[in-house]
Amino acid sequence: MIRVLLVDDHTMVRKGLRMLLEGYPELKIVGESQDGGEAVDMTGRLQPDVVVMDLSMPSGLDGFAACREIRRRHPSVKTVILTMHDEEIFVRQSVRVEADGYILKNSHGELLHQAIVEVVQGKRFYKTSVSDDTIRQWMHADEERQPSPLTTRQKQIVRLTVLGYANKEIAEQLSISVKTVENHKTNIMQKLELDTKHELIQYAIKNNYLELAL
Repeated sequence: MIRVLLVDDHTMVRKGLRMLLEGYPELKIVGESQDGGEAVDMTGRLQPDVVVMDLSMPSGLDGFAACREIRRRHPSVKTVILTMHDEEIFVRQSVRVEADGYILKNSHGELLHQAIVEVVQGKRFYKTSVSDDTIRQWMHADEERQPSPLTTRQKQIVRLTVLGYANKEIAEQLSISVKTVENHKTNIMQKLELDTKHELIQYAIKNNYLELAL
């Protein structure tokens, strides 16, 4: 029996996943969580074999931070990221936090079942638009981090911006005003001599800003 913990901030998504996975006799859903911080705590209490993790959750830890913390506290527990994001930046960061699997929410249900079974067997299971060769290169890469002129607060704002949070959401996360967020963003672009959000995303990838804890 494979014990599974479901993590997604949408109740209907969690319930749908539960109904889907309970159709497989070798899977047992041991719990559900709506945010990453709660998921880390529940992992300690419930001892699942696999945590199926969403990435974008508005409260608590996001999926990246939760995967990293679960890996640190419970290295035997496997994590499978289930997300709508198919962009390279998200796949690459998932490799960096050592997620065992990564599949998209528009995938067939059987693919999620396969991912759960294979990660329990000690395999990596990534099904995205990024090539397997590229993912393997990331898994074995040992990239140097470049020194940054940004303050800790500015790094946090870059991280949340790249993750898709709006200025108001960033302000709420960091307990600052929207105007302060806007001023920081202007200063960030000037400091880094960047012109576009795409350039900012590439800078964030290169300097591992998605690994920062808030």
